[in-house]
Amino acid sequence: MLELNHGHIVTVASSLGLFSTAGVEDYCASKFGAVGFHESLSHELKAAEKDGIKTTLVCPYLVDTGMFRGCRIRKEIEPFLPPLKPDYCVKQAMRAILTDQPMICTPRLMYMVTFMKSILPFEAVVCMYRFLGADKCMYPFIAQRKQATNNNEAKNGI
Repeated sequence: MLELNHGHIVTVASSLGLFSTAGVEDYCASKFGAVGFHESLSHELKAAEKDGIKTTLVCPYLVDTGMFRGCRIRKEIEPFLPPLKPDYCVKQAMRAILTDQPMICTPRLMYMVTFMKSILPFEAVVCMYRFLGADKCMYPFIAQRKQATNNNEAKNGI
C-alpha cells in the first residue's frame, strides 16, 4: 500500500470504543485501543503524504449478533435505539468505505453521544447515561452469563 500509495484500511471497533459503560471494561478497553490505533495510523499516513491510502473507522452501536444478548437500555428508550441488524451495519460500513468516509457511527445518534461526551463534564455524562439506561445496560447480560455458568456448573457437578 505504501509503495503504491493506494488502498483502504478499515478498522471495525464499536461505539464502546468512543464512550464506555460499566461491566465490560475489558471490551471497552480493547475497542478504545482499536480506535486509538486507527487514529494514530491515519495521522501517520497523512504525515507521510500517502493521500491515496484511505481509512475508515466503523463504530456501530449494539449489533444483534448474540454476543451481548441481554444488554438492555431503559425500556422507554429501547424502541428508538434497538439493537442493529448485522446486514444493516454491513451496508452502512460498505457505504462509508465506498465513499471514503473517515468514520461511520451507526446509528447517527452515536455521533451526538460522542460529541456530548467531549463537551460535557463527566458528571453530566453520567446523568445522560443514567437517563438512557446506558450506565447499567450490561448488567442484565452479565447476570445471564453468571446464571448460565452456574447452571453448567450444577449440571457438571462442580
